[in-house]
Amino acid sequence: MTQATQGIRWTIHDLEVLPQSEGTRSEIISGELFMTRAPHYRHQQVCFQIARQLNDWSENTGLGVAIITPGVIFSDVDSVIPDVVWVSYDRLAQIEDEAGHLTDAPELVVEVLSPGVQNQRRDREAKLKLYSIQGVREYWLCDRDIPKLEVYRRQNAQLQLTATLYPDDEITSPLLPGFACAVS
Repeated sequence: MTQATQGIRWTIHDLEVLPQSEGTRSEIISGELFMTRAPHYRHQQVCFQIARQLNDWSENTGLGVAIITPGVIFSDVDSVIPDVVWVSYDRLAQIEDEAGHLTDAPELVVEVLSPGVQNQRRDREAKLKLYSIQGVREYWLCDRDIPKLEVYRRQNAQLQLTATLYPDDEITSPLLPGFACAVS
């Protein structure tokens, strides 16, 4: 559900005074408040599997870390909770604040689509645009219901769809040398 009140521009400071409800995520994109319920357990399983593959590769290479549902605060009016991110250790040292939030773009962001027009609009449009503006180098958009994985990579200073992969395909990435994983 999104805040439909016109003319209100939400900030991260507003989130601090909103009543907290367990299982509700609050994100702000360009001052618009998005509130969603806790995801379906299958959604969480997909996130876990993706993070596990990225984490196993990271442990073998020592190049970075996979993080599930980190807080990413780009600005007072852009604060999101991606499903999974991968960030190199060099980049993490530059963008992690004292509270453990990321304050700039990780190299890779993964979102798993949740059902509903508003949820899909948020991930396919608002977050894609935000991640593109903020300098995310790669964005994976996973649809667990179809199933498929859309891969957006930075080209000409913006994220562009470069591949649509299905369960029999393999995902690789120029960001992750030697990483390969079956989409299934």
